[in-house]
Amino acid sequence: MSLSRRNFVIATSVAAAGSTLLSACSSGNAGGSGSTPSDGATSYTGAKVTVGTKEDSTGPAPEIAGAKKGGTIYGLAPDDFSHLDPQRIYYAYNSTVALLLHRCLTGYKIDSTGHQKLVGDLATDTGTPSADNKTWTFTLKEGLKWEDGSELTVEDVRHGIERSWASFITEGANYVQSALTGKGGKWRDAYEGPYKGKHLDSIVTDKAKRTITFKLAEAKPDFNFTLAMHSYAAVSPKLDTKEKYDKKPAACGPYKIKAHTTDKSMVLTRNKYWDPATDSIRNAYPDGFEFDFGIETLDSTDRLIADQGKDQYAVSIYKGVPAERIQKVLTDPELKKRSFNGLLTGIYYYAINTKRVTDLKVRQALNHAWPLQQIRQIYGGPSAGDFATSILSPDVIGYKQYDAYGKLKTPQGDPAAAKKLLKEAGKEGMKIVYAYPQDPTYDKTKVVIENALKAAGFTPVIKAVDSTSYYDQIQQIDNSYDVMWFGWSPDWPTAYTMIQPLFDGGAIGNGMNNISQTNIPWINDGIKKNAVIADQAKAGEAWQALDERIMKEVAPIIPETFSRRYYVYGSKVGGAQFDPNFSATLLYKTFVKA
Repeated sequence: MSLSRRNFVIATSVAAAGSTLLSACSSGNAGGSGSTPSDGATSYTGAKVTVGTKEDSTGPAPEIAGAKKGGTIYGLAPDDFSHLDPQRIYYAYNSTVALLLHRCLTGYKIDSTGHQKLVGDLATDTGTPSADNKTWTFTLKEGLKWEDGSELTVEDVRHGIERSWASFITEGANYVQSALTGKGGKWRDAYEGPYKGKHLDSIVTDKAKRTITFKLAEAKPDFNFTLAMHSYAAVSPKLDTKEKYDKKPAACGPYKIKAHTTDKSMVLTRNKYWDPATDSIRNAYPDGFEFDFGIETLDSTDRLIADQGKDQYAVSIYKGVPAERIQKVLTDPELKKRSFNGLLTGIYYYAINTKRVTDLKVRQALNHAWPLQQIRQIYGGPSAGDFATSILSPDVIGYKQYDAYGKLKTPQGDPAAAKKLLKEAGKEGMKIVYAYPQDPTYDKTKVVIENALKAAGFTPVIKAVDSTSYYDQIQQIDNSYDVMWFGWSPDWPTAYTMIQPLFDGGAIGNGMNNISQTNIPWINDGIKKNAVIADQAKAGEAWQALDERIMKEVAPIIPETFSRRYYVYGSKVGGAQFDPNFSATLLYKTFVKA
């Protein structure tokens, strides 16, 4: 699996977000706990993910206390949405508006605490798999319509997936395409797309019964999670304008596009044909949304803090509070009331090249030596996020905190433990080449990393790599680096999209993401075994056990941080909360206060 656009953006965003969100605020409790935020942050319990029932999938969405219909919510952002065509949506920021416009077979019902249930969105439930999980059948709800009043059918769902093969669709996910064809990265070779009148044999629809059936080439017990991605949203063939669809797609969600001036503004109004009885996920209290683009994050934050005029009704869509204003938000009681925060979905870590650092004790010594506390101090202290000690993040089914290397007790590093392991391995003074993307923030962290490695008995060699070519270089299997900064985020909240891309021996290659070059039979076998466990709770337990065994018996990475993002919003906005999937403001829960 190649580095996905969504994951790429998340992984690289720290160069920008790290130098803004994570660079300057006071540390507070430097040790932290790794499980709850400190320094003024609100409590965090983790977004527990479960699979909902048919009843959970039945609309309308639960009412929000104190909410009322009417008014306009204003959204502030530095950039326009790069894509509106659902099949071209992968970047998390684009998904924030897609939630208002587009609907998929499944989606996430999120409560006020951030806990999630996978439910049927267009479908009546989360689907019915065959015993071998190679065939999945979904039934569409009744009363589904497009913004022009036409019926939304199973053919529209099929078309939304089949048009992924069009030559102009180059940005979306490819999980479903690979699963339907069994051709992996060569899925385009199996089908030419729907525009010449042909359909995929592996998708069968029955309009009368409102059913759509997917015949997969391989077992996919979490296929219903995959179908929640906006890359697989429905598109009506009659309303499909092909390349032009990216500018003004047809809506089946609660809002539609009224006006859009590229890079300047976008106005959404109610879609009168959206029936809340069909939607268990979305509230739609505002009469509309108005998005203003080209506003830098510091400027938008200052406007929200000042809380004047229409900014009283405004939110930041995706960019969190920058470092320059974190302490102001956290220490001002009135501002803190108008804020929320959450952990990003993935993990930042340091990959250890196991082809160069072949001794397990050396890799374990690196974990003991790494100065998590000092690094987080540079990022901003506990308000920047929680110490990571695992591969899986708190938003992934099966996550369980463990601490194989005592990092929560000694986050500053344990040079004595590291030296002991190096001595046992006969590797005292071993040279370690550390690579990082050149950036002001990481120029600071490399100093504390270099000092920690020296204190632990290593001989560090620090390599700053140009940020524009960083991933190209570290994703070469013959690179000359021992430890490399990296980041990864799952595409849906099951562990397959965390562990398989990073530790499967089949994911080793130039341009691929197993940059630790881990290729161990029991890991490969464990991935294959866990990937077909039907019960997601049991699968989560199995993935967590594999996670812990990898860290203890292989130690191919040094986990660093589950990063935190803060948001502030206007005083007339109600219902604002963190979206645990896209690390953004959950727009469809907002409302205008009386």
